[in-house]
Amino acid sequence: MPQILIRLSMAVLFAVGGTAAGSHTFAFSELSPGVESPREPQRSQKVENLEAFEGTTLPQPGPAIDRSAQVDEKSTAAPDTDAGKTAPDDNTPLEIIHDMSTLPAPVKQMREQIVEAAASGDIERLRSLIGTGADQTQVMNGESDDPIETLKGFSGDPDGQEILAILLDILSTSAAHFDTGTPDETYVWPYFTGKSLATLTPPERVDLLRIVTAGDLAGMEENGNYNFFRVGITPDGKWKFFSGGD
Repeated sequence: MPQILIRLSMAVLFAVGGTAAGSHTFAFSELSPGVESPREPQRSQKVENLEAFEGTTLPQPGPAIDRSAQVDEKSTAAPDTDAGKTAPDDNTPLEIIHDMSTLPAPVKQMREQIVEAAASGDIERLRSLIGTGADQTQVMNGESDDPIETLKGFSGDPDGQEILAILLDILSTSAAHFDTGTPDETYVWPYFTGKSLATLTPPERVDLLRIVTAGDLAGMEENGNYNFFRVGITPDGKWKFFSGGD
C-alpha cells in the first residue's frame, strides 16, 4: 500500500507539473505577438514619414532665376504688331529680354566676348572689344585717353578686377531694349535701367541686390531710378558704352 500511494503521488505530481509547464508555454506564445505587435506600426510609420519627406520637392525657381521659361514683358502686355518699326513712347513698356538666345546674333556675340574677357581676370583683354577712334566704346566720361586706365581708376583694386566682376554681374541679368527701330537702338544691361524701381517685384529686387548693396538700393529708390554701372550694345554688335550714374 505504501508503494501504491507513493506511485500515485508521483503520478499526480508529474501530471500537475506537465499541466503547469504546458500552460506556461502557451502563455508565453500568447504574449509574444502582444510584445511584437506594438512595434510594427511604429516602424511602419517611421518609414512612411521618411518616404514622404524624401518625396517632397522644392518649388520651381521664380522668374528672376528661371529665365528660360519667361517671355518678354512686351509680348505679354500687348500684341507686337509693329515690332522694330517705331520707338516706344512713354506709355509703351520697354521690351525686357530674359532669354539671351533670342538676342540678335551680333549682340549675343559681343556680350559673350565681353563675358569671356571679364572672366579671364585680365582687363587688357577688353581693349580689342572697346576699339579705337569713332567706333570706340564710351567708357565712363572719357576721363582718360586710355579707356583701360579709366576702368582701372573706377576699380577698387589696381588691376581693375573689381570692374571685371561688376561687368560679369551686370551681363548675367536680363537686358532692356531701348529705342527700337531708331538710330539710337540699344540693348542695355542690366534691365533695371528700363524699369521704375517702384515697380520691381520681390524676385527682381533680389536680382538687383546681387549687383548693389541694400544701402545703394535705398539711395536709388530716393532718386527714383537705377544709377549704377550699365553696358550698352547696338544691334550690329558694337559695344556702345560702359558707364555709371544717372
